[in-house]
Amino acid sequence: MHLMASKPQALTSIGPMRAFTSNSKKISTELIEINELLREFNQYYSAYYKQLAETWSIAQKKVNQKSQKVPHDVEQIESVKRVWLDIFDNDFTELFDSGRFGENYGKLVTKELELTKHWNNITNVILQSVNLPSKEEIDEVYKEIHSLKKRVTKLELELKKKGKVKNAN
Repeated sequence: MHLMASKPQALTSIGPMRAFTSNSKKISTELIEINELLREFNQYYSAYYKQLAETWSIAQKKVNQKSQKVPHDVEQIESVKRVWLDIFDNDFTELFDSGRFGENYGKLVTKELELTKHWNNITNVILQSVNLPSKEEIDEVYKEIHSLKKRVTKLELELKKKGKVKNAN
């Protein structure tokens, strides 16, 4: 191994590094696609928060205008609170019901799911390179364990019932 360490290029031809090196093209391709998706995701993310900020600003201006008409004493604080809630409720409901918001939010979530898919692909390639199970394989094992636990519990209950029946006789 000492001789191999003196030649860095030789390290990629042994053990897990060999598998990782052969899969590095897949990872590079995924990373390139992720960069493009991140750019698009950031556009929709910015538009999402811009819509929220604009709606907040407009609603707050409306509240400020209406609250000037309400006397500012202790008893009127509740009425100002109700005005604030009504205006914000109406303005944000209007925003969330708008096609513009829905379209942008849908694209934002779609890009987020696509990013997750690419990150999962990279993770699976890395796990495969070091001979570890993928997330899907682990999920299958968890499902099987859960199923077996349910069957064991059911069988234990049946055994207890049979034991009670024998003791009753």
